Amino acid sequence: MNLHEYQAKEIFRQYQIPLLRGKVARSPEEAEQIARNLAGDRFVVKAQIHAGGRGKAGGVLIVEGAAKVREAAARLLGKRLKTHQTGPDGQPIDLVLVETAIPITREFYAAVALDRLNEKPCLIFSEAGGVEIEEVAQKTPEAVLKQTFPARTGLPPSQAKRISNLPSLNAEQKEVLASIFISMARLFLEKDASLVEINPLAILEMGEWMAIDAKVRLDDNGLEKHPELAKLNDPHQEDPRETEAKKFGLSYVGLEGNIGCMVNGAGLAMATMDLIKLAGGEPANFLDVGGGASKEKVTAAFKIILADPKVQAILVNIFGGIMRCDWIAQGLLNATQQLEVKVPIVVRLQGTNVEEGRRLLADAKRLSLISVDELADAARKVVELAATA
Repeated sequence: MNLHEYQAKEIFRQYQIPLLRGKVARSPEEAEQIARNLAGDRFVVKAQIHAGGRGKAGGVLIVEGAAKVREAAARLLGKRLKTHQTGPDGQPIDLVLVETAIPITREFYAAVALDRLNEKPCLIFSEAGGVEIEEVAQKTPEAVLKQTFPARTGLPPSQAKRISNLPSLNAEQKEVLASIFISMARLFLEKDASLVEINPLAILEMGEWMAIDAKVRLDDNGLEKHPELAKLNDPHQEDPRETEAKKFGLSYVGLEGNIGCMVNGAGLAMATMDLIKLAGGEPANFLDVGGGASKEKVTAAFKIILADPKVQAILVNIFGGIMRCDWIAQGLLNATQQLEVKVPIVVRLQGTNVEEGRRLLADAKRLSLISVDELADAARKVVELAATA
C-alpha cells in the first residue's frame, strides 16, 4: 500500500527524521492560509499523488508569497497529473502539501528496501540524489552503495557510521546522517514497509540535513498488525478495478493491453502473460484468483475483467489443484448470466474435475468460447481473436 508524501512525513516525525515545516491543503484558500502561518516568503506546493516524477511533470511548484501559493494550489487541485510512473490518464490531485522552501546546497539519495536475492533488508545510499537518481543508477551503478542488514536486529550503528563517513562531511553531519540511516531502518522493520525512501535527502545552506521528500510503501500482508496505517489508504489513487478486486481477496493489476487474463496462481499468471507477449499480444491485466477461490470469487473476477472497455478477448488459464475446474466453469457461467459478453473467451482447464468443467462450458451454447488444452496454443489463439475483434 502506497502512502502520500505528507502521510510518510508524519511517520518520519515519529522517528525524528528532520523535515521542513508544512501542512496539507484541500483547497487554494487553505493552502494560502497555511503559507501565511509558515515562516518565510518562499514556498513549495507539491501535488499529492501515489507516483514519483512529480517535479518533472509540473506537480511541484516553487513560488514567492502566500498569494502565489493560492494560485499554485488552484493550478493543481482537481487536475490529473501524468508522470512516468502513472498510467496515461495520470492520477487525481485532491491534496497539495505546502512547505517552506529553503535553499539546498547538496542532494543525496537514501532508501531502505528488501534485497530479495540476499533475503535481507538493504540500505541504499548515493551522493547523487535528486530527480536524476534513476539515470545515475542505470549509467553509473557504482555510485549507489548498498548494505544489507539483519531483519531481527536492524541496521548496526557501525554500518551506518561507515556509510556516512564521507570526506566532504564534517563530524556532526556524519553523525546525523548515520542516525537518519538507523531511523529509516527502524521504520522499515517496525511498520512492515516494503520501501522507505528519501529523495532528495539534502544539506541546507546552514549545514543541517533535511528530508525534502518522503516515500513509504507498506507491505499489504502486514497491515493487519497496523490498523492505524491501513486507515491511511487512499482508494481514489487506485484503479477502481483494483479496489473492487480487494473486496473479494483477488490480486488484480490493470495494464494497458486488450487481452483479459484470469489465472490461478501468481507464477502461472506471470507465465501466461509472458506467453501472450511472445505471441504478439498485450495483456490487459494481471489477475490471480488464488488457489482456493470460490465460485463467487470467480464470478467477481470475470466481472472485473469485463468492466475494462479495452478487453477484446479473454484467456482463462486454470490448473486445478485445490481449485476445482468445475468451480471455474460455474463462475464463468454465473458472470455471463449477469453480463452481456461480446468478446471471445479462450479457456484452458487442467486438473481437478476438469471433465465436469468442460462439460458445463460445452453446454453453454450462448458463449463464444474456445477450449484449448495447451497453454502456448491458448495464448496464440487469444491473440489471434483479439486482433480480429
